Amino acid sequence: MSNGAYAKAHEQSISDPSAFWGEAAKAIDWITPPTTVLDDSNAPFYRWFPGGTLNTCFNAVDRHVRDGRGDQAAIRYDSPVTGTRRTVTYAELLKQVSRLAGALRGLGVEKGDRVVVYMPMVPEALVAMLACARIGAIHSVVFGGFAPAELAARLEDAEPKVVLSASCGIEPKRVVEYKPFLDAAIERSSHTPEAVVVLQREQARAELGERDHDWEELVAAAEPADCVEVAATDPLYILYTSGTTGRPKGIVRDNGGYAVALRWSMEHVYDVRPGETMFTASDVGWVVGHSYIVYAPLFTGATTVVYEGKPVGTPDAGAFWRVVDDYDVVALFTAPTAFRAIKKEDADAALLKEHDVSSLRTLFLAGERLDPDTYEWASRILGVPVVDNWWQTETGWPIASNLRGLDPMPIKPGSPSVAVPGYDVKVLDETGQPCAPGQEGAIVIGLPMPPGTLPTLWRDDQRYVDGYLSAFEGYYLTGDGGMVDEDGYVFVMGRTDDVLNVAGHRLSTGSMEAAIAGHPDVAECAVIGVHDDFKGQQPRAFVVLKAGVAEGEEERIRAELFTRVRDEVGAVASLKQVDVVQALPKTRSGKILRKTMREIADGKDAVVPGTIEDSSVLDELRGILRP
Repeated sequence: MSNGAYAKAHEQSISDPSAFWGEAAKAIDWITPPTTVLDDSNAPFYRWFPGGTLNTCFNAVDRHVRDGRGDQAAIRYDSPVTGTRRTVTYAELLKQVSRLAGALRGLGVEKGDRVVVYMPMVPEALVAMLACARIGAIHSVVFGGFAPAELAARLEDAEPKVVLSASCGIEPKRVVEYKPFLDAAIERSSHTPEAVVVLQREQARAELGERDHDWEELVAAAEPADCVEVAATDPLYILYTSGTTGRPKGIVRDNGGYAVALRWSMEHVYDVRPGETMFTASDVGWVVGHSYIVYAPLFTGATTVVYEGKPVGTPDAGAFWRVVDDYDVVALFTAPTAFRAIKKEDADAALLKEHDVSSLRTLFLAGERLDPDTYEWASRILGVPVVDNWWQTETGWPIASNLRGLDPMPIKPGSPSVAVPGYDVKVLDETGQPCAPGQEGAIVIGLPMPPGTLPTLWRDDQRYVDGYLSAFEGYYLTGDGGMVDEDGYVFVMGRTDDVLNVAGHRLSTGSMEAAIAGHPDVAECAVIGVHDDFKGQQPRAFVVLKAGVAEGEEERIRAELFTRVRDEVGAVASLKQVDVVQALPKTRSGKILRKTMREIADGKDAVVPGTIEDSSVLDELRGILRP
């Protein structure tokens, strides 16, 4: 590990967090600068920058216009599914946000009220979030196209005064009408919003009812609204985690800590400066989209790319390279799944050669474990650092990464590098004792966690304590298992519920997946534990083969995979079975739904509504797991 800038920064962030984050806070425009950096008087409910006041929208938009960046591109909208490209400058963004904020105020929205945003990947989705922040309203973005049941649960919990939506979303092969989903969700919910504002799109216009307003007409008639002063500790947004049962789990993000942490991370983790372009291939409905499509690039005065459509597979596997070329992208951020898909379709990277990607300095991957084979392939074809960074919806920004703007370090395949300053990362065994280097255990974070992380759950402090802070006293439980090596590099092997108990041996599915993914014919894979009367659990692998692999080769590949897992993980990790499938079930953000696969294997069918793009994927798995 480096003994230079990183080591000094991390040590200070843990030993004297007030000094470290007090200095970082100078990069934010405050209305009332905070006199206290960290309030630990009500632990474990720590609060950052109490007494300080600011406006998040002002920091993301207004100040850049004030400082002469009004003509710079804030948003590059790229929509191959509609054949549309558009640039929104900071000055134009300010006008749009101010008017929508005025329209919301005209509908009675005040500081502290909630507004649900249910929209596709269009610039207006960012305008909606920023307009809420401008008037101190709390936004709750729900992924566009989520099924009515999921949306209804969020409406009930957030109790929004207004819903901002669109008539439809557009996917590569279909148009998804949002208004029927939204109407059905409101009908099912015990809470009814006072108004719904609909952005009409020509691909499918919505019929408006009594509570509905046309977006363009409402905004055109509105007076622009100024920024409202809010406390640093006031909520900026609620983001519900996917896949929850019962009452949804609302992650709360505050204004001040989030602004400070994200502004710091853009410069020191992602090495993106004012005026440069970042392309985060995600959706504003997920935490990655909140942080690194919307807020962090705009806090920095950078340009962000809003991409509508699936960047991989449709219309071609070279879509990433075109976007990098067209907009001089310096940092590309996506999920490993996306690169496995590109590799499957274009293993020789022929499409890359058609574009100039010399502007690209770093590829960042997150969302699930980056297997060494995908890392090696991406590194080879791009010739730039490929950085795994690990974090969660709850943290809002990276827990572990390779800090490209602070102190670049050697990259180790399979590791997201080191704990980011502010995060006191430990690995503990079942008794709460620290694990030795290289020994797997539960990954935890010492309290207090840094600014930008969740201070609690929406209206449920006790659930926050019970779910995250009770397993090990003084620590936040990440729910992930892994190890730290002798150099201080963190290795995240997967969720702790992805650890199998095979005849008394605890085995990580992540290590088995890494062995399988290294096979030259495997595009992607997932390993789950299935019940075994004798051994308790047995690992079962599901693999997607690369394009061009002949059907007659499947048996050979299966035999080689059994051997690879035995050789690389150990004889006790002998696979029960290897199934070749056409695709793996995923969330819309690209995470493989391992929990859903396990539930199908257990005879349950608790699928996360609204997250599966193709039900045939699940039908294939049901046929395999329930013969």
